[in-house]
Amino acid sequence: MIGMTETTEPEENEVAAAPTTPEEWRVFLERYGELYLKVRADERELVDLLDEEQLDALDQEERVEAWLGETPAREEALAAAEERLGVRFPAGLRGFFLASDGWTRLDGWVDGVHPCDRVVWMRDSEAGGRVTGIYASISGNEEVVELFRRSVEIARGEDYWLLDPTDVGPDGEWAAYEFTPKYGDTTKYPSFSALFRSGFESMEEDED
Repeated sequence: MIGMTETTEPEENEVAAAPTTPEEWRVFLERYGELYLKVRADERELVDLLDEEQLDALDQEERVEAWLGETPAREEALAAAEERLGVRFPAGLRGFFLASDGWTRLDGWVDGVHPCDRVVWMRDSEAGGRVTGIYASISGNEEVVELFRRSVEIARGEDYWLLDPTDVGPDGEWAAYEFTPKYGDTTKYPSFSALFRSGFESMEEDED
């Protein structure tokens, strides 16, 4: 069987421990992008993402800022996504979308966070439905299959990021999971913010 394992406005350049508001997310994502360029991006990515002046600055180990996200979602788009899914997004996820409607570069094995109009129930996505069916065909996987069926797919690549709207913490945030099909592992986080921040902390460790 597969194992399951009061916000304030940030000061300038201060990264919130659990970003919730659009302002907190903006500061966090700017720093996340800066770290990604420094410790994760390969040469091809850097050429795609930066101009010559920025590349020179990076070579000189100077601070380089590049927005790796999208334009903020409009409230109307968020409301339409919530109506389509039949849920109300928690504050942390709403704050993210109102800062950046998706994200293009992440630490780990997901390609990026979906824009709000592409967030889908895992059971309804082509790849997610296929994975759910495979796991459902193997005895002993009932718990993880139920997780797949009730979860929203927020990001996907080789791995999946899932949010469980039936598991709500005292702060109103949904439990989040990183699912690794290659190993059959699920790692639980208290929120989307905490899952996103795990990659940030990993990059900080590699920066030191």
